[in-house]
Amino acid sequence: MFNEIVGKRSNKVKNTVERGAVKKFAEAIGDPHPLFVDEEAGIRSKYGVNIAPPTFPRTFDYGVIEEMPLPEKGLIHGEQSFHYEQPLLVGETIYCYQEVINYYERKGNFGEMGFLVIKRVGESPLGELIFTDEQVIIISEAVKKGMGV
Repeated sequence: MFNEIVGKRSNKVKNTVERGAVKKFAEAIGDPHPLFVDEEAGIRSKYGVNIAPPTFPRTFDYGVIEEMPLPEKGLIHGEQSFHYEQPLLVGETIYCYQEVINYYERKGNFGEMGFLVIKRVGESPLGELIFTDEQVIIISEAVKKGMGV
C-alpha cells in the first residue's frame, strides 16, 4: 500500500517567513539568539535582516499528498534532517512542497514497522532551492492494522 505512494508529491504552497512567527518559534525552542529576535541585530548582520532558526521550516505548509492515507494519530516521528543552500530571511516568500521518496519495513520488538521517508523542499519564487528537509515517519504494526493494511 505505501510502496504505491513513493514518488507522489504535493502541489507547491506559498509561505512567508514572518517576523512574529520567527520570534515566537525561537522563544519556544529556547534559542532567542539576537539574529532571530532582535531587529537591529538583523539589520547589522551580513544578511541585513533577521533569519529564522534552522528547524523553522517545521512551521511551513507543504500541501497535501492526496494519495497518502495516513491516520491523524498513532504515527511516530523518526529522524529528521535539514540542508540549507541559504538561511531563511524574515519577510522572504518560500514555495514549499513535499514528496514521498521511500518506504520500507523492518521487523522489531513491536512487530512489523513501516518507515515512510518524506522529503520537503523550500524554493524561492524563481524556483531556486533554499532548503530541503528529510524526515522519517514510523508506522507501527498496530496503526497499520487499524488502517486495514
